[in-house]
Amino acid sequence: MTEKQEKILKSALQLFAREGYHATSTSKVAKHAGVSEGLIFRHFENKDGLLQAILEEGENRLKALFVDIVMESNPRKVIRKTIEMTGNIDESDYDFWKLQFKLKWELEVSGDKKMEPLKMALTNAFQKLKYKSPELEAQLLILFIDGIGSAVLKGSEMDHNEMIQFLLKKYDV
Repeated sequence: MTEKQEKILKSALQLFAREGYHATSTSKVAKHAGVSEGLIFRHFENKDGLLQAILEEGENRLKALFVDIVMESNPRKVIRKTIEMTGNIDESDYDFWKLQFKLKWELEVSGDKKMEPLKMALTNAFQKLKYKSPELEAQLLILFIDGIGSAVLKGSEMDHNEMIQFLLKKYDV
């Protein structure tokens, strides 16, 4: 990817995350990136193409976050790594993750399929630990993590580290 393509994607990401997908025009992205609007069309065809490139990057980032968890064989470590995941997000990536959350609502983009590898790893971990309802426990933990991540990205005053410690104790990991 060229430097200009990266600038375009970074600008689109920032604007989509802050102002919303529908409220952001390609001309606004071009101005923010310091390129011509025609360059956006040449590289990405249209605004949907920009969004697709960002979503593909999102899938790659999720896979990178999940690989260490999914490959873990120790069930307690699977649960621990999942809980600690939200605390490991770098602030420089907040716009990226804000956009992922925003798209769930604005465009009704479902993350269920993307979360499937994590859900399977957690279900397996809870089964190994003899939990009564392993699949429901996995879904509950994913909802907790999703909620903590959302609170962090919205700048909530909730102490997410305290919540992470609470969950680690709750699950005895």
